[in-house]
Amino acid sequence: MRIIFTGDTVGKIGRRSLYRAIDQWRAELMPDLIICNGENAAGGKGITPPLIREFLANGVDVVTLGDHAWDRQEYIEQADAEERVLRPFNVQPGMPGHGSLLVDTPGGKVGVLCLLGQALMRPGMALNPFTIGYEEARRLREAGACAILVEIHAESSAEKTALGFRMDGLASAVLGTHTHVQTADARILSGGTAFICDVGMCGSRESVIGRAPEVTVQSLVNALPMKLEMGDWPAQVNGVVVDIDAESGHATQIRPLNLILEKEEP
Repeated sequence: MRIIFTGDTVGKIGRRSLYRAIDQWRAELMPDLIICNGENAAGGKGITPPLIREFLANGVDVVTLGDHAWDRQEYIEQADAEERVLRPFNVQPGMPGHGSLLVDTPGGKVGVLCLLGQALMRPGMALNPFTIGYEEARRLREAGACAILVEIHAESSAEKTALGFRMDGLASAVLGTHTHVQTADARILSGGTAFICDVGMCGSRESVIGRAPEVTVQSLVNALPMKLEMGDWPAQVNGVVVDIDAESGHATQIRPLNLILEKEEP
């Protein structure tokens, strides 16, 4: 079984470049499942129902979200409508949306679980991912998942790494997002779980985590609120491809994916 997972998709450039990469990867890597984080898809902050439909129409099988999941009222109002879009599972009871999913693929059933970290995040937003997330991963396994992919959307590299060890042997992969910079620690832990602290982002390469550098720098120089303006082309597309043995549920390989794409001619 082969799964591709891509990092935070930032703005229109992130979306356009991701779809081009998916066309290439479908032909070259032949994945069973493609998952992307889409929480920054709408102009760098949040997601909307039309963009959800756009993702699913362009080859994305599951869209995950993070701490910006509820930044757009349009998503909140329709969060329960599409089970293939996952907001963090470990939030306060009653929050709209779905936090986990059991999806059929050509290689077997895959459990997808989206979790939010607690360290350095908005106080009270996330419940303990080490307990709630672990129990949900066990439930997905008992429900018939032959592979389980866990996304941990968090600030702290220590928290993400610790969750990898907590899930080692239960999850097939624990993949970090949120900081938008791909880390150099992709590996398979001793129990068979693939891990990386952050898979990176899909967005402007000449940017500050997807945002226009001149605006970001000026806001830091002046200590004034930053205007949310996206960077320009070229784009980078970051992700990982994970190979999983469907019988054991253990990962056999994790490999970073990195593409640099120039703007397409009209």
